[in-house]
Amino acid sequence: MSGLDWLGSNEIRSSSLANLVTQKRLASSILKCGQRKVWIDPNEVSEISQANSRQDVRKLIKTGLVLKKPQASHSRFRTRQHAAAKRLGRHTGQGKRKGTSDARMPTSVLWMRRMRVLRRLLCKYREQGKIDRHMYHELYVKSKGNVFKNKRVLMEYIHKAKAENARLQALKDQAEAHRLRNKAARERRAQRIAAKRDALISGEQE
Repeated sequence: MSGLDWLGSNEIRSSSLANLVTQKRLASSILKCGQRKVWIDPNEVSEISQANSRQDVRKLIKTGLVLKKPQASHSRFRTRQHAAAKRLGRHTGQGKRKGTSDARMPTSVLWMRRMRVLRRLLCKYREQGKIDRHMYHELYVKSKGNVFKNKRVLMEYIHKAKAENARLQALKDQAEAHRLRNKAARERRAQRIAAKRDALISGEQE
């Protein structure tokens, strides 16, 4: 086939496909898609051109001469690859940053996250009975005052505070016991003195 013959055959095929506007419109309505998604067999143009009703077009669809093109896929491979690299710290240098550091990760968001972590821990400890309501309130206010920078520091502070409270309570109990012993000793001494005094008075009267 010479070049002119090939060109002529292509022109005939394109003109015949251009005459299938009605069939393409009917097929797109039946297949519920756009006309650009309708595929028409270029080898059966003469048969398809004779279909001028919806019923005829349905027959063509059933025989496979008219098809609905598949959905063009939008690959996520490169996006996933880039995201995996960013998780490893790539593509995050100065040249890739558009906003300020506070715009990229606001300090208010970091503050809210930290406060919620600390307050959740305090609520859990209070419900479990590890701290009483007085210590809870004290630590709540300290957390709001930026005393604890993370949960570990708060837990260490709680352990130290509980140990210190236990030590002070032990000293208090010890001092109370010592005071009670001294009071009992004073009472016994007073009773002995009173008994001696009563004995002397009774002896003098005799």
